[in-house]
Amino acid sequence: MSLGTVRILGTGTSHGVPMIGCHCDVCRSPDSRDRRSRASIYIALSDGTRLLVDTTPDLRMQALTYGIERVDAILFTHCHADHVMGLDEVRRFNVLQGAAVPCYGDGPTMVELRRTFAYVFDAADEGGGIPKISLNPVDGPFTIGAQTIVPVPVLHGRRLILGYRLGAFAYLTDCSAIPDESWPLLEGLDTLVIDALRHRPHRSHFTVAGALAAIARLAPRRALLTHICHDLAHEATGAALPPGVELAYDGLTLEI
Repeated sequence: MSLGTVRILGTGTSHGVPMIGCHCDVCRSPDSRDRRSRASIYIALSDGTRLLVDTTPDLRMQALTYGIERVDAILFTHCHADHVMGLDEVRRFNVLQGAAVPCYGDGPTMVELRRTFAYVFDAADEGGGIPKISLNPVDGPFTIGAQTIVPVPVLHGRRLILGYRLGAFAYLTDCSAIPDESWPLLEGLDTLVIDALRHRPHRSHFTVAGALAAIARLAPRRALLTHICHDLAHEATGAALPPGVELAYDGLTLEI
């Protein structure tokens, strides 16, 4: 039975692809799959619930491009700029839905969101309008609608952040290592979307080889690589991946 669908809204790094002022082959590529907005996904559950993972600086254009008109809740992986700086766009969903949008994440992320977006929580600062949100720290499985969501702690460099599992689907962006205690949370996956920045080592992201090693251990039926920099051309990189593994691209829709 289908849990729903996942739309890959963005598959790029903090710079996006193409990068400003870069003239490499990938940044100038005519292949639309080499154009990568900042990493995010949109989950449409079969019970009608609509979930957004992260609010990237590209959220407005992602929503317009893919016809997103409802967000029932936002799951935050962490508070780096490329994952939160589109939060103000939530104002439009407030208007469309006539309600505040609950946001979920670990405790440090909730604290950082409150600090980064202080104007949202300052009752005296109405300005041109503020997003109506509620912050909900999580430290274990929680439920939205009829769906249980399992936070999966992963390492992003030295920092512990969250990936998320829904049913047999898991999303692990900005991941450089999986702690011992998180491997059991990822057993029995059908579909895994996982960080694979580039081939060269990076202190806070999996390389392609690192992601492939994690995929081999978890053995999902299908695995997709995301948070991809301009080092990796879609067609050439995809051709070298093992069966069952592919490069994700902006706009790809998965049934989960």
